[in-house]
Amino acid sequence: MVTTIQVSDDLKNILAERKLHNNETFEEVIFDLIEDTMELSEETKRNIKEAEEDIKEGRVYTHEQVKKELGL
Repeated sequence: MVTTIQVSDDLKNILAERKLHNNETFEEVIFDLIEDTMELSEETKRNIKEAEEDIKEGRVYTHEQVKKELGL
């Protein structure tokens, strides 16, 4: 179901300034703004924990190491 909301001209201008591109909708802008306050999925939490363990165990490479390995 689609609905309309009423916002002041000031808020509309603030939302317009936050658009990443001209075709972005105000709904997308609002979702981007609230995304940081949303709960992470269980899969994301597992991926973060795994990445932290990789870092702790030294199973990571710097950008420079990768470039050297690839001869770039």
